Amino acid sequence: FHYYLCRQLKGGGMEIFMAKRKAIVSTRDCAACGCCIKVCPKGAITVPKGIYAKVDETLCIGCGKCAKECPASIISMEVIGQ
Repeated sequence: FHYYLCRQLKGGGMEIFMAKRKAIVSTRDCAACGCCIKVCPKGAITVPKGIYAKVDETLCIGCGKCAKECPASIISMEVIGQ
């Protein structure tokens, strides 16, 4: 996983923690073009039945390459942990 430093206010103070990210596909808007599949270094993205891209969360390392490559900008990166 790629880890990112995040800041969060807790009890009036600042806490710094490491967070993991994962790719999230807006399946409603996905055109199933396959651009994201080509750039994923871990092969975490598939397009089952040619309908929309699906991310295997166990393989996704949160690098964000798919989100940058998506021509429709429908892939976002979400923080999943602290």
